[in-house]
Amino acid sequence: MLRRFEVHRATSVAEAIALRTKFGDDAAVYAGGTELLLAMKLGIARWPHLIDVKPIAELRRIDVTRGVLRIGATVTHWDLERDEQVARAVPALARLERNVANVRVRAAGTLAGNIAFAEPHADPPALLMALGARVVLAGSGGTHTVAIRDFITGMYQTTLAADEIITAVEVPIADARRTAAYVKFQILERPSAGVAIAAELRDGRFVGAPVVVVGAVDEMPRMVDTVGLASAPTRDAATADALASAARAAVEPVADLAGSAEYKRHLVGVFARRALDALVAEAA
Repeated sequence: MLRRFEVHRATSVAEAIALRTKFGDDAAVYAGGTELLLAMKLGIARWPHLIDVKPIAELRRIDVTRGVLRIGATVTHWDLERDEQVARAVPALARLERNVANVRVRAAGTLAGNIAFAEPHADPPALLMALGARVVLAGSGGTHTVAIRDFITGMYQTTLAADEIITAVEVPIADARRTAAYVKFQILERPSAGVAIAAELRDGRFVGAPVVVVGAVDEMPRMVDTVGLASAPTRDAATADALASAARAAVEPVADLAGSAEYKRHLVGVFARRALDALVAEAA
C-alpha cells in the first residue's frame, strides 16, 4: 500500500520550481507516474510530496523549430507515436514509441519522465543518446540544457538537482542523408537488450563513424567505440563482426530474471548486427 503523501498541483513552471526548492529531495515531480507510483507502492522509494506538473499547458507542446524537435515534459508516449511532426522529423523515434511497454503505459507515461527516472530497462534513452538529444532543465538558477548521455549517470541516477524540473526534451533533426534505427529484444513489457544506431551512409559506406548505443542490459545506456568503423562498408561481414564485437565490449551486463550476463552479452552482439541491417534497410 502507498504511504500517505501530499500532491501539489503546479500551474506554471515557476510554481513547480518554487515547490521543488521548498521541498527539495522530499518531493518528486509527477506527470505520468507509471514508474514513480510503482516504486512507491513497492517501497523502493518514498516521497512525502508529489508535484503534479500536468496542469502546466506549455509542457504539453510538441514543436519543430530551427532544426530541433522539442517535446514538452508532459507529452506522453501515446502523443509521440501519433504526432505527424514527430513521424516526419524523427521517424525512428515515432517507431520506437509505438512499441514502448503497453497501451496503458504509453497513454499515461511521458518521455521526460522515462528519462528522469533512469530505469535501465527502457527503450527511449538509447535512441535519444544516439540522436544527440538533450534535456532542458529549469531551476532556481535559471534554464540550461544537458545532453542525455551526460544527464543519466547510473541506475535510477541523473544530474537533476533538487530544485530543478525537466521542461522539455530536444532532439536535433538530421538531414535526409543521416539515418537512425533501433532494435530490441523484449520479454513481457520491458526490453532485455536494445541497440540504437545513427549514421550517414553514402555509396554503401559509413560517412565517418556511426553512433551506436546499447541499452537495457547494463546499469545505464552505453556508448560504443566505433572509431574503427569510420568509412567502413555497411554490407560487409567484417563490418558486422566488428560492430557486434565493439557493442559486446562496451557493456557490463547485469544478470536478472531476463537472463545471465553472458546471455545478455550474446544478445547485444546479435542485435548490433540487426541494428546495422535495419539502418541499411531504412537508408534504402
